[in-house]
Amino acid sequence: MNKKRLTLSQRQNLNGWAFLTPAVLLIVFMSFVPMVQSLILSLKTGIGEGMGWSGLYNYVRMFEDGVFIQALKNNFFYLLIQVPIMLVLAMILASALNNKDLKFKGMFRTAIFLPCATTLVSSALIFRSLFAVDGFVNTVLIKLGILNTGYNFLGHAGSARVIIILALIWRWTGYNMVFYLSALQNIEYSVYEAAKIDGASPMQTFWRITVPLLKPTILLTAIMSTNGTLQLFDESVNLTNGGPANATITMSHYIYNVSFKYVPNFGYAAAMSYFILILVAVLAFIQMKAGDKRD
Repeated sequence: MNKKRLTLSQRQNLNGWAFLTPAVLLIVFMSFVPMVQSLILSLKTGIGEGMGWSGLYNYVRMFEDGVFIQALKNNFFYLLIQVPIMLVLAMILASALNNKDLKFKGMFRTAIFLPCATTLVSSALIFRSLFAVDGFVNTVLIKLGILNTGYNFLGHAGSARVIIILALIWRWTGYNMVFYLSALQNIEYSVYEAAKIDGASPMQTFWRITVPLLKPTILLTAIMSTNGTLQLFDESVNLTNGGPANATITMSHYIYNVSFKYVPNFGYAAAMSYFILILVAVLAFIQMKAGDKRD
């Protein structure tokens, strides 16, 4: 009795699933299973075998926790100040470096992108050294006669937040610039030449041609930057350690403290983690609805 042979299309499908299955299993067991376990954990309180069901207690507790509220405010402060400045600056730099007549473009692009290639700890330590009481910035300000003694930038809430924003802009502007530069290189240069012939100024060309054509990329970078800022951790830990008096702490930093620095409360930490997940998803949905105008 002859066995039914598989068609070429069926064999190709089987081969495809054979290659996909290991990756799918890894994603399920390394990502989705821990997510479900974390959700269950967020509904419990206690430590170890003494953990018991608490329902939504951990979620209610978040909004009664002054440190978490402060961390939430800090995240939104960084988001509302840093992200718009960074994205506009990235667009301006990408537009300038897209000029076909510009010399040494490769060098400029590498120099602007290079901060992104440094480790997060290294970049935080650079800014910590620059703005130390006896650091470079204070030395220059004293030499110029602006200050009499070194100012403790990292010891005051307002200046510490500004330094974190500066560190984020310095590190991630080049990363976003690469996305805009890639999108600009897919735009016919004749569009800009036509605008120039019609008498459009560089500013008019930027706002009326470059920005509208970059709209899909702007939406992408805005969503990614929002996601990254709401999960901000390294700068808070390595640059200011959340101080002074939790004035610069972020939600991820506080989750780390609750999990590993204070008396461990993994249920509460899991609830805060899910709150960040929901917040990121909601903001991404709003940005998609507001920014994507395709029919």
